[in-house]
Amino acid sequence: MDTFLKPLGPVCAVIGAQWGDEGKGKVIDILAEHFDVIARACGGANAGHTIVVNGKKHVFHLLPAGSLHEGKKILLGSGMVIHLPTLVEEIQTLRDAGVDVVPRLGISTEAHIVLDYYRDIDTVMEQRRTEGNGKKIGTTNRGIGPAYTEKAARTGMRMGDLRAFFSSPMKANLQQELQRRKSLAKEMYGVDVDTAKEESMLRAAYDAIGTCLVPMEIIYDFLDAKKRILVEGAQATLLDIDHGTYPYVTSSSTTAAGALQGLGLPPNALTSCIGVAKAYCTRVGEGTFLTEETGAIGERLRERGGEYGATTGRPRRCGWLHMPDLNFSSRINGCTCWNITKLDVLDEEDVVRVGGVDESGFLSLEEFPGWKTSTRGITQFADLPERAQTFLRHIEDKTSIPVQFIGTGPGREEMIIRP
Repeated sequence: MDTFLKPLGPVCAVIGAQWGDEGKGKVIDILAEHFDVIARACGGANAGHTIVVNGKKHVFHLLPAGSLHEGKKILLGSGMVIHLPTLVEEIQTLRDAGVDVVPRLGISTEAHIVLDYYRDIDTVMEQRRTEGNGKKIGTTNRGIGPAYTEKAARTGMRMGDLRAFFSSPMKANLQQELQRRKSLAKEMYGVDVDTAKEESMLRAAYDAIGTCLVPMEIIYDFLDAKKRILVEGAQATLLDIDHGTYPYVTSSSTTAAGALQGLGLPPNALTSCIGVAKAYCTRVGEGTFLTEETGAIGERLRERGGEYGATTGRPRRCGWLHMPDLNFSSRINGCTCWNITKLDVLDEEDVVRVGGVDESGFLSLEEFPGWKTSTRGITQFADLPERAQTFLRHIEDKTSIPVQFIGTGPGREEMIIRP
């Protein structure tokens, strides 16, 4: 492990290179042991990381995937939008599993709150898009879009507001604010807001995590103290609000630059970036997917890969790796190495395809003979079938970036780490 930790440097970002669900959580969980601070930068409970440790599955939606490691400081950054009941429930689930994160959790006072009724607005907005121009986004209906809309409009509610609302004599201000929001939600979206429920939700959350609120400037204390910081990206590059496959994107900045912005880190702080991509590709929701397989191959990849959303349970669209996407992601994020996940899902394929671009600019599919043997649980690159090695070297050749992490199963230990 030490042979490659040094090149990663003190601030390492883990960023998805496709449309999300690449398995970022696993490499974050593995690396977290060797870092001091694990920081989630952006997004909300529309994200999901699944970690398998000693056969037990842990699903994270808001907390970083490295939270299972005791003694590591956890940060939720200013770029996040936080649905408080989800966060409180997630904290309790970990506590029930014997992991108490509250004493080491810091939540930025500048992070925005996803109020419960935002989810109803999300549903209405999706219906209006579909009826208006037929462009259904495929949102998770978690209230993420409305939260970022209010953030951009400078009308959002932030985590730091909780202290003011629940410090006497300011409580009346919260009731007044919720009544204002109730009127606007009804007028603009036809949504009814249960103000008593919203107030109760905010109160319960403040009681549970009020001690965790910190200014984002705390990140500079860690830098000054020479602490190693692992930055967890959410969603992935092709879902970025600026650089993704618009309009079928999320509402936040999902690149490495967006992660730095969400944590208040200066650009020159980042010392490495691990790009994470599946050995094939998946997408949830609407939008172009050039290498999608809609028939038997797609079904086979979905079932073998367990391609159902950790957050929504929705079946994912499945297809082949697309090299132009990896090259785009590597350039915009400044990737220094790859983590290729779920190699074992391809073990039974007769032919493994990789998308590219032909001389006319159209999609081309390069075919590799399948290795037709199990790679599950292999931890040394030399032990992989030669055809699997050829496939991985092709990724390196086409992107000029080394593949240093290779997932060969869902377990924490099922990972090849190459120096």
